[in-house]
Amino acid sequence: MLNVKKILVPVQGTALVDTTLTTAYLLSQSYDAHLAVLHIRPDKKDIIPLTGEGLSGTMIEEVMNIAEHEGSKRLKFARNIFDEFVDRNHIKMINPEAGKAGEDGKTASFTVETGRENEVATYWSRLSDITVVAHPDSGENISSSEMLHALLFESGRPVVIAPKEKPESVGKRICIAWNGSAESAAALHSSLRWMNGAEKIAILYSDDYEKRGLDIKDVADYIQFYGVDVEFCQIKGDRSTGESMIGACTDFNADLLCMGAYSHPRWKQIILGGVTSYMLDNANLAVLMNR
Repeated sequence: MLNVKKILVPVQGTALVDTTLTTAYLLSQSYDAHLAVLHIRPDKKDIIPLTGEGLSGTMIEEVMNIAEHEGSKRLKFARNIFDEFVDRNHIKMINPEAGKAGEDGKTASFTVETGRENEVATYWSRLSDITVVAHPDSGENISSSEMLHALLFESGRPVVIAPKEKPESVGKRICIAWNGSAESAAALHSSLRWMNGAEKIAILYSDDYEKRGLDIKDVADYIQFYGVDVEFCQIKGDRSTGESMIGACTDFNADLLCMGAYSHPRWKQIILGGVTSYMLDNANLAVLMNR
């Protein structure tokens, strides 16, 4: 099976920090993976253009001071929750520059970077096995959604979206959405990391999906190479695909859904809606997405 050594957890100082950390921690249990927690502060030179034209030097300075104060408050909030989380779960803190080399057991690090959130988080994610982000509907910071989409489209790595409420388990009962697309194949491959430790696994599929040359039996044949037993759940009914998938996950009591993201062009998803958008808005469990 694939291994997991480093899980990236960008935290932005919103109310969902503890839920995001918990999701990442539960995913790391089978591997004692290192939790690389990252907080990104905006660069002052990136804030200045946002102040608009026509502002005096005094007004710009005031805006900058407010932004600096808010940034410091978010950092303090995120760091306090992180410290409490590490102490509560008996996780060893290590120097982020030293990495995990030579360390056994559960470890974590907290790094503060300055720059554009999307760019910094995407760069860090490319050198991580999995990235766990807060649910985009944090209610406090619209950039969380922007970061999620940047990670999905530009990192080349799987992204796990934490649920809104703190989960009790992640990866024990797994649903994998399959439609034969490259994105769903990537999600299936990523899910292999947790299959051996899972109690139960189900493959969700529908005859209404676009056929792409791979039958559901071929998926069963592939998974057998890993010695894992899975169930197959055919999605039926008049509900939308996204609604049917959530219903199937609920019936299965799943705590992790693995699926491809934006199999259709994103402009079509924005105009017409789509499964990815529906899941981001409505899923009540951790969701692993792959592009």
